[in-house]
Amino acid sequence: MRPPRGLSPQEAELWARVAATVKPLRPRAIAVVAAEPASAAPPLPPGKRPPRIAPVPATQPALRVAPVARPVRPLDRDGLDGSWEKKLARAEVHPDFTLDLHGHGLDAAHARLDHGLIQALALGARVVLLITGRPRPAEAADRGERRGAIRAKVLDWLAAGPHASRIAAVRPAHRKHGGAGALYIILRRVK
Repeated sequence: MRPPRGLSPQEAELWARVAATVKPLRPRAIAVVAAEPASAAPPLPPGKRPPRIAPVPATQPALRVAPVARPVRPLDRDGLDGSWEKKLARAEVHPDFTLDLHGHGLDAAHARLDHGLIQALALGARVVLLITGRPRPAEAADRGERRGAIRAKVLDWLAAGPHASRIAAVRPAHRKHGGAGALYIILRRVK
């Protein structure tokens, strides 16, 4: 397989003109390809004309749009309709996947949570039962050292993690599934 040849100056200029007319669906930084000077172009074979390209106006500045940071949405509020809330309150929903973080250190629990969610998504699970242990009153500064640290950090990990967009909601588990020591993670249906 040959390596890509790159763009000729005429192609680069044409690409810059086309790229200047496109409005992105999601704003982000746009790379602008600078054309090489025309003198660096290889000579054309005799009898062949260069393609006609209209000049790009020099008054148009290169577009630079800063990426938009997604706001972290609270996973423990909203996200479910009333029928889901009733089913969860009555324990009519059965977990498709169980993930136990109880007894792990913070780093190990965080890694296990990420890998477990990857596995749950691959299996097509909709409701994940996350066993964290009972919450303990913990000061913000003590969250890494006292009992209940995993439970205190898990919502932050989920909201800021790579799977946040796939999570519809996080709710306390029913007594039948662990009560205060567990959470339901409801994953969005793949469309």
